[in-house]
Amino acid sequence: MAEEQEKDNTWLIAGVAIAAVIVLVVLLKQDETKHLQSGSVAQLQQETFSNIEKRKTSNKTAQ
Repeated sequence: MAEEQEKDNTWLIAGVAIAAVIVLVVLLKQDETKHLQSGSVAQLQQETFSNIEKRKTSNKTAQ
């Protein structure tokens, strides 16, 4: 009688693990960039650049 060969599931397990890691990274990245969608970063940049411009003009008038 021929012996039954056990099915090797190594590649299946590795593939599922890789897919799970990719899904996890995508989900974490979406959560990390959630604050960028609110527009608060753009507002903060605008305030920062306006403060820099104020400092440049105040330095020129003070000299």
